[in-house]
Amino acid sequence: MDTWLIAFLFVGSQFSYSFGYDGSGYSAYGDDEDSYSHRYRGVPWCAPIKVKHGQVSCRTPRGEYYKNVMGTRCKIHCKKGYEMQGSPEVVCMATKQWSGNYACREIRCTKLTMPANGGYKCSDGSYYNSRCEYFCSPGYTLKGERTVTCMSNKAWTTGQTACVDVQPPVIKCPSVKEKTAEPGKLTVRVTWDTPEGKDTADGILTEPQDLLYRLRPCWEQGLLQVLCAMRRCNPLSPPDNGYMKCDSDGDNYGATCEFTCTGGYELQGSAARVCQYGMSWSGTETSCSPMNINVGVRSAAALLDQFYEKRRLLIISAPTAANHYYRFQMTNLQHAQCGLDLRHVTVVELVGIYPAQIGRIRHRLIPPGLALQIRLLLQISNNNYNMVLIDKQGVDKMRYTFPITSAELFTTIDTFPLRKEEMVLQEQAGHTCQP
Repeated sequence: MDTWLIAFLFVGSQFSYSFGYDGSGYSAYGDDEDSYSHRYRGVPWCAPIKVKHGQVSCRTPRGEYYKNVMGTRCKIHCKKGYEMQGSPEVVCMATKQWSGNYACREIRCTKLTMPANGGYKCSDGSYYNSRCEYFCSPGYTLKGERTVTCMSNKAWTTGQTACVDVQPPVIKCPSVKEKTAEPGKLTVRVTWDTPEGKDTADGILTEPQDLLYRLRPCWEQGLLQVLCAMRRCNPLSPPDNGYMKCDSDGDNYGATCEFTCTGGYELQGSAARVCQYGMSWSGTETSCSPMNINVGVRSAAALLDQFYEKRRLLIISAPTAANHYYRFQMTNLQHAQCGLDLRHVTVVELVGIYPAQIGRIRHRLIPPGLALQIRLLLQISNNNYNMVLIDKQGVDKMRYTFPITSAELFTTIDTFPLRKEEMVLQEQAGHTCQP
């Protein structure tokens, strides 16, 4: 536990007191501070607490009228549909500042998967209590849940949904042509015109095997000659710094190709494209552009939210640039940049003590005030070396008070469920780090 000594100078008298700080924003008051509180009790000390989308309940040391006198302890409660970001309980400190940051952030569920041959529309995107309704393309029938709702546990209401073609195609058998065997022959060859077939889903019969199966009653009447053709679009290629996954045969009529970008890149254009009847792809050309990190935001939550579902964060904090733990860790990571990029990891450095502290994301400098907010939000002490690993969902996964090797870090990340899916895609695309 670090100990800070804060001295207050007043006209006619001088006194001092100390309090403890362990990096979480809470204080343990001593006798001197109790004497100070007795003299100035009832005097507003910290700024009044205002929480958007939440409620505050405060308890003053001696039941004072104002709920922001020194020593006041306030608990933050978020409204339904919102979750706490920061400290759920703060204390008015002698510095006239509350001991931590607090905010109520709207609960958000993961993005829904678009069903093949259909889609969905939502009342409020992926946020809490948003109601999403599935629909299918003409000729397809919805199977499963028609609507799902984003719940307070960040999950959608259960149920599998798909669009299926349940109505069989309509086959019109050609008329039989009567033929008489030629003299001296016991057989005669009978042929039919190409039969007509319609499907309410796509207008034509695309699968030759399905066509033959549906024509079996016609086939049993004699020899049937069928010419099958398949409509195809020009093959698509995955975008640079991204992946492409297609169903069916990849470029035949009705095939759907979905696109994703590697960590650190944002999707531009259509996330999914369908080969249409006219042998052209729906939507617009897809590309992956480098992620633009804005360090000019007002809060640490706004900065970290830019990485949500896109990048993992490795936040490294040290009191000085000369800290031997910090120097060892950064030297080790410099030789592992490919492995960091492969695992979608962005390194955030917080060095020094406010206001003489430096924050950095690669070559972008973070303002001292914003760097301080990051430490307060994540409860990182600025007097010791610390390292925090945050996953793509914004969850604090691991904390270290000592440096580790890049191999140990990569082993930990590779156990994350989402990372295992990424490894499969990267292996298919041939994305690796050369030794």
